[in-house]
Amino acid sequence: MSKSPSDSEPVSVQPPATLTGIKVKKPKTYAAGVEAVASSLKHVFSLAGVKRGAEGMVKLNQTDGFDCPSCAWPDPDDHRAPTEFCENGAKAMASETTKRRVDPAFFKKYSVSEISRQSDYWMEQQGRLTDPMILAEGASHYEPIGWDEAFTLIAKELNALPSPDEAIFYTSGRTVNESAFLYGLFVRMYGTNNLPDCSNMCHESSGAAMGASIGIGKGTVSLKDIEEADCVLVVGQNPGTNHPRMLSALQETVRNGGEIIAVNPMKEAGLIGFAHPQEIAGMMGASTPLASNFLRVKINGDQALFQGLMKSLFDLEHERPGEVIDHNFVEKFTTGFEFLAHEIQSVEWKEIERRSGLEEDSIREVAQQLIRRDKKVITCWAMGLTQHRNAVSTIRDVMNLHLMLGAIGKPGAGLCPVRGHSNVQGDRTMGIFEKMPEEFHDSIDRVFSFESPRDVGYDVVNSILAMHAERASVFFAMGGNFLQATPDTEYTAEALRKCSLTVQVSTKLNRSHVVTGRTALILPCLGRSELDLNAKGEPQFSTVENSMGVVHQSKGTLAPASPNLRSEMAIVAQLAATTLGSKATIDFEALVGNYDEVRGLIEKTIPEFGRFNERVREPGGFYLQNDAKERIFKTASGKAEFSAEKLSSADLEEGELMLMTLRSHDQFNTTVYGLNDRYRGISNERRILFMNPDDMKDRELSPLEQVSIRNETAGRVREVSGFLAIPYELPRSAVAGYFPELNPLVPIESTAEISNTPTSKSIPVIVFTETERL
Repeated sequence: MSKSPSDSEPVSVQPPATLTGIKVKKPKTYAAGVEAVASSLKHVFSLAGVKRGAEGMVKLNQTDGFDCPSCAWPDPDDHRAPTEFCENGAKAMASETTKRRVDPAFFKKYSVSEISRQSDYWMEQQGRLTDPMILAEGASHYEPIGWDEAFTLIAKELNALPSPDEAIFYTSGRTVNESAFLYGLFVRMYGTNNLPDCSNMCHESSGAAMGASIGIGKGTVSLKDIEEADCVLVVGQNPGTNHPRMLSALQETVRNGGEIIAVNPMKEAGLIGFAHPQEIAGMMGASTPLASNFLRVKINGDQALFQGLMKSLFDLEHERPGEVIDHNFVEKFTTGFEFLAHEIQSVEWKEIERRSGLEEDSIREVAQQLIRRDKKVITCWAMGLTQHRNAVSTIRDVMNLHLMLGAIGKPGAGLCPVRGHSNVQGDRTMGIFEKMPEEFHDSIDRVFSFESPRDVGYDVVNSILAMHAERASVFFAMGGNFLQATPDTEYTAEALRKCSLTVQVSTKLNRSHVVTGRTALILPCLGRSELDLNAKGEPQFSTVENSMGVVHQSKGTLAPASPNLRSEMAIVAQLAATTLGSKATIDFEALVGNYDEVRGLIEKTIPEFGRFNERVREPGGFYLQNDAKERIFKTASGKAEFSAEKLSSADLEEGELMLMTLRSHDQFNTTVYGLNDRYRGISNERRILFMNPDDMKDRELSPLEQVSIRNETAGRVREVSGFLAIPYELPRSAVAGYFPELNPLVPIESTAEISNTPTSKSIPVIVFTETERL
């Protein structure tokens, strides 16, 4: 296709630095209520239409319907409300069920360069992808390609590589269990463990810490436990936006006499109060107060807080011997307690206060709350703990606190890492991991009669480094928006552009479709809400796993957005068959017609899935075995392991501020549904930087003044401009703003120890105006 003058302009890696007309109000003091209902209906009916939207809502998160493509918060085990979804679940469904289409005519109209100069919000609003498309080397526009031709091209590229390790196979948390299992199986038959996934960027730190401490990287509680807890710590998490249905569980905690302790640098509305939108009082604006104690910790001050809590508990134990620490649990089920005791007792309170930003008395008050009744304590956490250099050590100290109290493996107590994507936990269970344990490899070798590779593959950060160094040249993404989800955006773009081929399996248009390898493919797939037919033409279901280890059905009920869409399973199967040829030890394509057969293979491979097809047909599915819930700890010692972690936190140089990236309320991961952040009082703008008012005063910044933000790490300068300074209630030296706009500031080499997770919650930056630049 010939190029117009606009086509010859370079492709933009970042969204445009264009302001959209901000409006600022006071932040909300509670989440949900009638505004959440109005927002839900507006999104659903404006995008999907009344009929399709209503049909979707009545099936969303129902036992005979489809799982929400948004967060992984569990559904109730017993009764489900007719509207068992939250505002952001409604937005996710509206996005997927939209009547708008991105078809071949769209790509004929818009060049890749023109698309790239639009915002991520604009891209999201264009609608569902309808046909497989190719961006040929040197071309300005995507053009249609047949499915068979697309797979032949991919197979040719993969089989031409000198080594299978030069290919990277990414997975987002949207991928269902059956397709994830076959995808991982195909990749290992092909010959590599390069299986990075979105968990590498979020809860990898949780898995590393929990696996070492209690022998499993998953949560140990149920919804009932949360409702029965005496005390729930919500740390580094904003449930009002990121996991809104969690608020109803926290409301039950409070109504049952339990207490919520919130730990966060920002005082989020969803931590303060909740107006239940399915209760008359909630719809009238009456909210249930949630957090009885709010600790505005410094960014990355959480480890200091938890060490302060343990130090307080040791002091209380000294005053009341045998009443505070659960010595029976410690002696019977744990090892290493004496090393922890020595480390904690040697930490000075001045250091704890300096690093946490909290006063000793405030920390001691929380310690008293933890033991006020039966030590039924649950700690919930998310990215505010996992995306720091010391994340694994911090979460090990969360484990240490629970082990001291015996607050694990009993009703109303335990650990709750809150997953951010609807099947990210299930994908890991299915084998999407660059370093699965030996027993998993032994099992797939036995069941499928081949020898799987054992070398550790690339995680997300190492994948980017490998592409940048030209050690990998084919990138295949099963869902997601890799460019916008990853750190150091410009560096990641350079890495992707060095590939010979990039392939995106997608439902919607995103920026990863315009920043590509020399050749690029878009393979459009069915969404969760859409009918997926078996070989007999009958609807069939797939399965997912939620944050609390429940595996259940997800069955689409709506007509597909296009007759040219393929299911995830069909895409994986034809990819495997075309690439592997006679090397395949099973008939991948034959499995597409009956997902029961795939589940039968999973049952043979993964011990926890006995009677899979039978149990998953029970209403609500089934809980996977979780040994830590039974106080069985499958660590090297056979016991839960205390650890003596050295206290640390991210430090700043003179003039620097600490940036944490976060979501707006009109956003799920990298998907931008709108331009509002209702709970924080922001409307019609995303290019904002929340700042402590005193830090603004020190820099002579006025509200809404435009600033630039810079990070300099390892000799590389990263900078973004055109952001509006917003005074907000934050600790001194803390600033916050939205990703993906601020991801360019996250250094590729700045990762958590052990987990290698990008440190997106603690980035040293300089904030300045254009006048200061001059």
